[in-house]
Amino acid sequence: MTTQDSRSRTFDWDDPGPPLVASRGLDGIDYLRKLISGELPPPPIARLLDFTMVSVEPGEAVFECEPREYHYNVLGMVHGGVACTLLDTVVGCAAHSTLPAGVGYTSIDLQVAYLRPILSTTGVLRARGRVVKGGSRVIFAEGVLEDAAGTALATATSSLLVLRP
Repeated sequence: MTTQDSRSRTFDWDDPGPPLVASRGLDGIDYLRKLISGELPPPPIARLLDFTMVSVEPGEAVFECEPREYHYNVLGMVHGGVACTLLDTVVGCAAHSTLPAGVGYTSIDLQVAYLRPILSTTGVLRARGRVVKGGSRVIFAEGVLEDAAGTALATATSSLLVLRP
């Protein structure tokens, strides 16, 4: 059923295959920097949820996202899964920034604490992730999701398994 208040959204994405192939020959931070510079296209999930990586340093990553109505849940606020996915992304990229070429990772666990509601009027969200303890088998990282004033909206801790070829 379509109403006068109906809204729509479309998006496009690039084939994720070529960037993944390119990533195998780059260390983690170089790969992430190529994503930031636009030399490589962002992954489809970033386009779907409107995440933008704005900076990366060894062991640290920063993303931004402006919440919109299409992120809303049935309660009329941004779904917690958006915050969770953004935090999972930023802690994963912080870990990725420490890895040599050809080495990957996957999340073992992710613990998220939701501190405040997020609305489409909240403004730009900034997610910061950092490696707490690096490792050759497991990396421990943490992240915080903040509004433009620096107020924490959600936090996360994660363990990431290092995947060697």
